[in-house]
Amino acid sequence: MPVSPFRLPDGRSLDLYVSGPEDGVPFVLHHGTPGSYHPPQDLERAVLARGMRMVGWSRPGYGGSTRHPGRSVVDVVADTRAVLEGLGADRCIVGGRSGGGPHALACAARLEQAASVLVIAGVAPFDAEGLDVLAGMGQDNIDEFGAAAEGEQALRPYLEAQREALAHVQPEDIIGAMSSLLPEVDRTALTNGLAAELAVSFHEAVRVGVDGWVDDDLAFVAPWGFSLTEITTPVAIWQGSADLMVPYAHGGWLAAHVPNADVHLVEGEGHLSVVNGDEQTGAILDALTAALA
Repeated sequence: MPVSPFRLPDGRSLDLYVSGPEDGVPFVLHHGTPGSYHPPQDLERAVLARGMRMVGWSRPGYGGSTRHPGRSVVDVVADTRAVLEGLGADRCIVGGRSGGGPHALACAARLEQAASVLVIAGVAPFDAEGLDVLAGMGQDNIDEFGAAAEGEQALRPYLEAQREALAHVQPEDIIGAMSSLLPEVDRTALTNGLAAELAVSFHEAVRVGVDGWVDDDLAFVAPWGFSLTEITTPVAIWQGSADLMVPYAHGGWLAAHVPNADVHLVEGEGHLSVVNGDEQTGAILDALTAALA
């Protein structure tokens, strides 16, 4: 497994995953919530097939990555910049799915090395004007965001109660564990090996506790620390209309507020199915890498 501790300038450590050629342009992936450094296999295959490097890490507090209490979404930019400098890379493509979406947008706004950015089913700001962020969410996410809005005292025990199931969940149990969040199209997507990938990522995410999950959720409901109006980097936004984890309206709101975004609001697709499989992933990656020319 190509993962190792990476020491940050402030002394914290990240569990860093890197695969592919040393001279390849990095594709930096910010994982979902909860999540870890394990990359989706279709994405990694597409990245490596194009001579790029797959780069990701468990965000602070997940797995073996040192917690960064009180972090905001924008703090990911400094960590990303440090990793790129450690890899000797002066250009990259950035992606983020679900809870990784806000972190990818932070890089679009503040990371000078980012040539282009991909956001798949990304969460909109909790205080987004004109958006009811909870409308259309499955009950599990309504409960989770509601607890986060009350603060860590309410959120931590809620997530601790969820941890045991995720720490040991098996691929065949993923649908049952996430039943309120999965439309039929996502349940179908889970039959092609994706369930096993999610199980591995969940196991690592909560292996030592829920600190990363807590800090992600608290960061989502607080100010993100940057403005979407700062973004000049090309951003592609993908969102499915059947998504019960991050509702369609989030993608629509981001499409209207991210400057000059390349928008793909896809009818009938869900959170997991909207970008899924080698062919689609490869085509999206080809479009993103055009910014490197």
